[in-house]
Order: sequence, then C-alpha cells, then structure tokens
Amino acid sequence: MAEWKELTAMTGGNPILVERVRLPSSGIAIEGSFELPALAQLSIDDQVFIAQFVRSHGSIKEMERLFEVSYPTIKGRLNKICEKLGGSLAVETNPSPSRSEILDQLERGEISAKDAAEALKK
Repeated sequence: MAEWKELTAMTGGNPILVERVRLPSSGIAIEGSFELPALAQLSIDDQVFIAQFVRSHGSIKEMERLFEVSYPTIKGRLNKICEKLGGSLAVETNPSPSRSEILDQLERGEISAKDAAEALKK
C-alpha cells in the first residue's frame, strides 16, 4: 500500500496509464496500454474512505463515529466519490431509516414506541 500512496502522490492526481503488467506467480508480462480500474484512479483519501466504508459493512453510523463527522457529511462524500466513479446514482440523503436504526432510536429514547411501530410498518 505504501508504494501505491507514493505513486499517487507523484502523479498529483493526474491520470495514470499502465504500459506493462507482470504476473509475479508465472513471470508472464503483458505490454500494451491499460487504464487503471476506477477505484485505483481515486485519491488516496477517497480510497481510504471507501476501504473503511467496506470494512464497516456500509454502516453510515460507524463512519460517523470513525471520521467524527455528521451523517450529511458522510453522504455528501459518498455522492462525490460516486460522481468521480462516473456513477449517475447519487446516494439518498434522506432515506427511510432501516429497521435496526428505528430500533436504535427507540432504545435511545429518541422516538416513542408508537412512532417506532409506525416507522416499522413503512
């Protein structure tokens, strides 16, 4: 990973074109002109963010805790990364809460049992 960070820093975020690929297990090398996968074209900060998002199983709540930022900040960052990846789908910024989120809110006393029951029906 250290080499990848160094390479990304050297390029200053400019596109990278790979011209030779070698498979270490067999020693076979392929030469040509290859674009890096979309995730590899992201900045190191965005790659770290996405890696942590995957490690946290996509939990926005966990991302808020780890990065010490708000829900809208996490969603905004995901939307920007999605745009960089050429995605046309933005992340919903006001989604209906999941079942576990509703139950967590109930447990913390943020909503009443009646409100939780209604939210779970939706």
